[in-house]
Amino acid sequence: MSGILEGKRVLITGVLMESSIAFHTAKLAQEQGAEIILTAFPRPTLTERIAKKLPKPAKVIELDVTNDEHLGRLADVVGGELGGLDGVVHSIGFAPQDALGGNFLNTPFESVATAMHVSAFSLKSLTMACLPLMQNGGSVVGLTFDAQYAWPQYDWMGPAKAALEATSRYMARDLGKQNIRCNLISAGPIGSMAAKSIPGFSELASVWDTRAPLEWDLKDPEPAGRGVVALLSDWFPKTTGEIVHVDGGLHAVGA
Repeated sequence: MSGILEGKRVLITGVLMESSIAFHTAKLAQEQGAEIILTAFPRPTLTERIAKKLPKPAKVIELDVTNDEHLGRLADVVGGELGGLDGVVHSIGFAPQDALGGNFLNTPFESVATAMHVSAFSLKSLTMACLPLMQNGGSVVGLTFDAQYAWPQYDWMGPAKAALEATSRYMARDLGKQNIRCNLISAGPIGSMAAKSIPGFSELASVWDTRAPLEWDLKDPEPAGRGVVALLSDWFPKTTGEIVHVDGGLHAVGA
């Protein structure tokens, strides 16, 4: 029996560690029949080492989503490797240290601008760079952390994720006529490299110990990866502008 991504060509960003959602997305995508290409920044060699743990070889290309030159050549590089694309996974987020950890009221705009550029605007930039390769439509899937709430220690990454969520909705509106779907997975906390960069991350994650209806495992990124792969597939042909929660159900309960 063939996989749900059989014949699909997918670009995946953000594979930095074996513990990341992006890595498990890449692994599951290959297992489900997709041909993938990975992007990395600022250390492609790190991603190349991690990529060796995937079921099949995957090429890694350098991509800084804030660099117009990198974005401008992306379609040619990816097209030369895969011929086209059916899916794009945006797993990119960054905020300077002074934009995190309880410093919300004192963060300078320069740091906020960096967080917004890398974490939210890049969804549009990456998608538009890949658009020439998606002539037959496709699926764009990003990763968010529920921006309905103000989380402890998360600070300016919260507004950045809110901007990401709004960006995805507007992209869904404008790219629908090209049969391109844009959706997000809102995942619960995972002990990834991005999480480790957040001061006081354990305080934030501890909320899941008491409130999530389904038991949540910080060390298991696979459920979120499965969600991404499902949205990349043809099993959601008329779903766009959506945020699918893979968070143990915490978003649905109060206290």
